[in-house]
This record gives sequence, structure tokens and C-alpha cells, in this order.
Amino acid sequence: MSGLDPKVAVHHLSIKTGARPIKQGQRRFRPELIPLIEGEVNKLIEVGFIREVKYPMWISSIAPVRKKNGQIRVCVDFRDLNNACPKDDFHLPIAKLMINATIGHEALSFMDGSSGYNQIRMAPADEELTAFRTPKGI
Repeated sequence: MSGLDPKVAVHHLSIKTGARPIKQGQRRFRPELIPLIEGEVNKLIEVGFIREVKYPMWISSIAPVRKKNGQIRVCVDFRDLNNACPKDDFHLPIAKLMINATIGHEALSFMDGSSGYNQIRMAPADEELTAFRTPKGI
């Protein structure tokens, strides 16, 4: 998997003390979506971005979203896991304010938000917290 070298940075999850693990149930999907979902999941497995796990404590469900080009994006519903993590004390800058701040400057640099995802790996100890359920299993 490309991205930052884990020696440089990894993402750690901080779970609140006393938070009970939640295993979300399997969502139902239209039969014609199942092969598309499995295809996307298999691509992620092949490139080494995800792997199968056994006996995870937390299990999230997926929500497939159809993109404009007709393909499927597999989104994971991490709401329960997010609720078990403390809120950050800092706020991200508002994009509109950042764009307005560039007015009058000669040089403008930008970041492609879509390629900015999945650049920092999850800490190995926290990987199983992000397990999710697909139509064929976990």
C-alpha cells in the first residue's frame, strides 16, 4: 500500500474507558449490488489495503454508494466506533476561508482531497477495531 511509511506515522484510536464494543448487524442489499460490493472489497484485499480478520471485538457495517459513473464506493459506517472515541479539541479549517485567503496572491497550491485518503496506516494494534461486515463475511 502506498502512503506514508509506518515508521514516520501511524494512526492510533483512543477508545473511551468503559466503552462497550458494538457489533453492527448485517445490512440487506439489493441482489444486483452484492457482486459490485464484493468486487470492490476484493480490489482492496488484492492491493493490501484491507485483510480478513477472525473474532473482532468491533464490527461495523458497510453502506454502498453509487458514484456518478455507475461504480460503487464501499463506505464503512463507523458511527459506533466514532462515538466511543473522545472528540478532538481542535477544529479543521473551513475550506471557504482558506480559499478566500488566497485572493491576491500570485502562487496557489492545492491538494487533491480524493487522493489524500488512506495515506496514513492504522496502528497494527487498532486495525481490528475497524473490522466491517460484507455480504460474504467479515
